[in-house]
Amino acid sequence: MNFNLFGNSHSDIDEIPSSGIGIKLMGKIADELSYTRTSNGRNCLLIIKYFQPVPPQPSTQARYFKRAIDVLNSFNWLQEQLTPQSARSSSNQPLQKISLQLKSDIKGVTQVLWWIEQLENLQTIPEAVLQQCKLAAIEGFTNAVRHAHKTLPSETPIELAIAVFADRLEIKIWDWGQLFDLKAKLKEELPEKNLFSWNELGFTFY
Repeated sequence: MNFNLFGNSHSDIDEIPSSGIGIKLMGKIADELSYTRTSNGRNCLLIIKYFQPVPPQPSTQARYFKRAIDVLNSFNWLQEQLTPQSARSSSNQPLQKISLQLKSDIKGVTQVLWWIEQLENLQTIPEAVLQQCKLAAIEGFTNAVRHAHKTLPSETPIELAIAVFADRLEIKIWDWGQLFDLKAKLKEELPEKNLFSWNELGFTFY
């Protein structure tokens, strides 16, 4: 198995970073990042990545009808103005949702990759964002196995879910470990950062 994401080749699953490197990678990928306790006693890692949708490429035949479609769209615009805002808003309606549950076994990384490949059918997701999604999910899963579930039985489940919206990807990873301060951990792993330079990492804490 050869993982080649952003030029980082992992010929062996055991070579996947097991320390704070994974957390730093997730921090650099995510636009929003949080790690919170849920009502049922689990922890939820939330990774949000925003993107500009890839515009669909029109076929030759479609281009012939573009002018007529533009005219129709002008009428649609008028209809939209007569529609309540709550009915028009679709930014919070996911285009696709997928989920996966695995045991606490580092070899599950292979299944995580195969699982995420379902999203390749959504051509509106930029390729770079999809690759970042794979990397973030892998790091989140391996952190749950190696750290959150370090002292728990291997049968302890780890649940993953991805929701794809028109402008973003939301990755959620649930574990049963001890809650820790993610922001403090990042500051520990990146001691060269000070309070005035955290925005350079490009993500938001909640």
